[in-house]
Amino acid sequence: MAADDQAMTFEQSVQAAIELDAPLNERLAVIAAAVRRLNPEFADAVDRLVARLEQQGAGTTVPAPGEVMPAFLLPDDEGKLVGLAEILRQGPAVITFQRGHWCPYCRLNAIGIVEAQHEIAALGGLVVAIMPERRRFAKAMKAAVGATFPFLTDMDNGYALSLNLAIWIGAEMERLMGVAYDLPNYQGNASWFLPIPATFIVGTDGIITDRFVDPDYRRRMDIDDLIAALRRAR
Repeated sequence: MAADDQAMTFEQSVQAAIELDAPLNERLAVIAAAVRRLNPEFADAVDRLVARLEQQGAGTTVPAPGEVMPAFLLPDDEGKLVGLAEILRQGPAVITFQRGHWCPYCRLNAIGIVEAQHEIAALGGLVVAIMPERRRFAKAMKAAVGATFPFLTDMDNGYALSLNLAIWIGAEMERLMGVAYDLPNYQGNASWFLPIPATFIVGTDGIITDRFVDPDYRRRMDIDDLIAALRRAR
């Protein structure tokens, strides 16, 4: 199959996952299955990356429920600085880390949150997405998923590093991903570091009430679990 045909088939699979009426992780599994069908070499490399991260305990030392969420002050997609303290004065927060605008899993994750935006707002919750990308790419991601909540730029993964969330993807993944994705351009550096996708629910007192952290970026916090966690945070 030609590369263009593969890309078209993959985008069709992503669109099918977006349109599927099912829990978020079932929709994400549609994308993962398409990757394995169309590019088994890449899927196997992802499995090796995940196994390495799990063996190293990646994500196990990030702030946990009952602990204070470390403060941040990051620029949003319009260039305005947004701080955690400012958000928590308005209500409990949903803080979600995404790998980038290029990641179909992140796109679908953000769409899932957008679909629940009214329910989140009814609970008094505020959402912020944090990405290690330059502002124009964060802005493109926000527009692509139809979000009204801000997308914050975490340059050089500085905040993610402070939370022990940032990981080096490794030489094999750098080689394979570099064929399709220009991360140095997106991020403004050539480190090939990415955050482990994670979601934190933070009460107005700054205490983490729930979190989802998984070194396998193909899995995310299901939206029903997010809503239930936000209810607890109230």
